Amino acid sequence: MTIKFFNDPERLWKLFTLMLDGAGVTLSIFFLTLVFSVPLGMLVAQGRMSRRRLVRAPLSFYIYIMRSTPLMLQIMFIYFLLPQVLPFRVDRFWAVIFAFVIAEIFRSGIQSIPAGQYEAAKVLGYTGGQTFLRIILPQVVKRVLLPVANEVITLIKDTALASTVAVVDLMTVAKKQVSSSSSIEPYVVAIVLYLVLNGAAEQLCKLAERKMSYYR
Repeated sequence: MTIKFFNDPERLWKLFTLMLDGAGVTLSIFFLTLVFSVPLGMLVAQGRMSRRRLVRAPLSFYIYIMRSTPLMLQIMFIYFLLPQVLPFRVDRFWAVIFAFVIAEIFRSGIQSIPAGQYEAAKVLGYTGGQTFLRIILPQVVKRVLLPVANEVITLIKDTALASTVAVVDLMTVAKKQVSSSSSIEPYVVAIVLYLVLNGAAEQLCKLAERKMSYYR
């Protein structure tokens, strides 16, 4: 290992600022994916539980494809192959976001709510929408917090795959710095930053779980 940064505070600071810029892109990918994937996951979950086969079957096939192919391949397919059939090229950043927005994590949570709660809500005069928003959804959120926490941590790590299409995220910056300096020290800094990001995400998930602890 060639020491080029850790014994030079000025160079180390410049490296750290570059890595922070990359970490900002990583966080953008992370938050945008959560914003879009959570409601999409709920819609897909509702569709998969539909009694109509024409709705349920295509969604089940979609989930099968997404779960059976590597995320890296999905990113490359969206960025490189879709422009062959579309009249425009998908921006590399949004290609990554689109590829990441494939999570479907609410199905088991929704199905685990006892049917009696739906019936009780109906007796009390709640509409279907009121029942879902006021009774079912809070319990679903509580029940899927652990799976969500696991997905969040995995998602932060998976954002490194954005580098496959040259999105300048944390991992891309680290690779460029390693290549230009012939030192693996940028990877060490990247590891530290990923640990910080994952640690913060884990603590936020625990905080949310405590806030929802009144749903038993």
